[in-house]
Amino acid sequence: MHAMMIEHQLAEHRTYLVRYAMLQLRNEAWAEDAVSETLLAALSKPQSFGSRSQLKTWLVGILKHKVIDVLRERKREVCLQFDGGDGSEELEALIFKADGHFASQPSDWGNPEQELESQQFFAMLEACAQKLPPALARVFLMREWLELPCEQICSELELTPTNLYVQLHRARLRLRECVDINWFGNQQNAS
Repeated sequence: MHAMMIEHQLAEHRTYLVRYAMLQLRNEAWAEDAVSETLLAALSKPQSFGSRSQLKTWLVGILKHKVIDVLRERKREVCLQFDGGDGSEELEALIFKADGHFASQPSDWGNPEQELESQQFFAMLEACAQKLPPALARVFLMREWLELPCEQICSELELTPTNLYVQLHRARLRLRECVDINWFGNQQNAS
């Protein structure tokens, strides 16, 4: 009966895990494979869970490693090279003046801690991350969601540190604009 209970609990988290994997991999088949491997790993060694954290947290930890494995295996199948043609220059020109200051003040974001507790905010942030160009999304999600060190990302994607930092900067700018428009309602930067 204990095994049946674990299987049921794992099944409850499957949808969330697939969504998480899709954000990073942007390929449904690869995401499904990573989640399946995660659930198999969890079922094969349930004793390693030990209730030291929430089940969902433990599963996401396993999934992070599976996603990294898929990225390593499939890196030649995805266009990872940055071509510079993502429109970031135009975005920066809209947001910043020539002297580097903001063209307009960012919207008042209110109480960020309270907003972060909102499930709707995270759904919108996830949607914004999905709108990023694939190269920018890949580096941003590897750094911020998978929490990989920059050296490892550069090695995995064959990037220079400078190129990585430029891509991270551009991804953050795009996410900031998307959050500003879609959550805080500032339409003045919309193009």
